[in-house]
Amino acid sequence: MTIFSKIVAGEIPAYIVAETIDYLAFLDINPLAEGHVLVIPKKEVDYIFDMEDDLYAGLQIFAKIVATGLKKAIPCKRIGVAVIGLEVPHVHIHLIPMNRVDDLNFARPKLSFTPEQLEATAEKIREALKS
Repeated sequence: MTIFSKIVAGEIPAYIVAETIDYLAFLDINPLAEGHVLVIPKKEVDYIFDMEDDLYAGLQIFAKIVATGLKKAIPCKRIGVAVIGLEVPHVHIHLIPMNRVDDLNFARPKLSFTPEQLEATAEKIREALKS
């Protein structure tokens, strides 16, 4: 069971910003930028291109919805999208607020936020998704 499956099961806490019956979006706790969100299918699949077509398409649509709210909540030029797939063997899409190309550089040092800052960011995103 991956760390993401444990989050889905409620065994590990997460700063959840959006959820459906099949998908979950939560803040990355080692972000490249404020508002860095991970979007996952609840079903554990290791490699994105091994996903069933319907689940894959739904994940992309869910990511688009989350990205729209994220852009409202965190001022930026774009929401960058990355699928690396090497860190955790559970499909996940990174949604990262960005103003320049280097904002998507995973070799950069990760940022550190307090639990209170993470919760405040998650709340801003949740509120933006309501509007």
